Amino acid sequence: MNVTDFINLPVYTNKGIYVGEVRNVLIDIEERCIAKLILTETNKELVEDGMDVAVPYRWVSAVGDIIILSYFPERVEIPREEEIEEEEGGKK
Repeated sequence: MNVTDFINLPVYTNKGIYVGEVRNVLIDIEERCIAKLILTETNKELVEDGMDVAVPYRWVSAVGDIIILSYFPERVEIPREEEIEEEEGGKK
């Protein structure tokens, strides 16, 4: 399988829930391996606002006509500006 074969493949959790579609593949050039899959058109029940997300390739358990993930968080949310400020110690 070529890296380009990943593009547009649907991605599902190990419970059969649709996550999204592969838009791009990030390669770790030093390690000469796939580092992450960038998913688009994501499931709004799993990913806030259906935003694009990067999934570590180590979460992939199977690749064929679809991709199955061995792990995906229950919910991915966008950090709010207030949360970012708290993490940075109130700096802006």
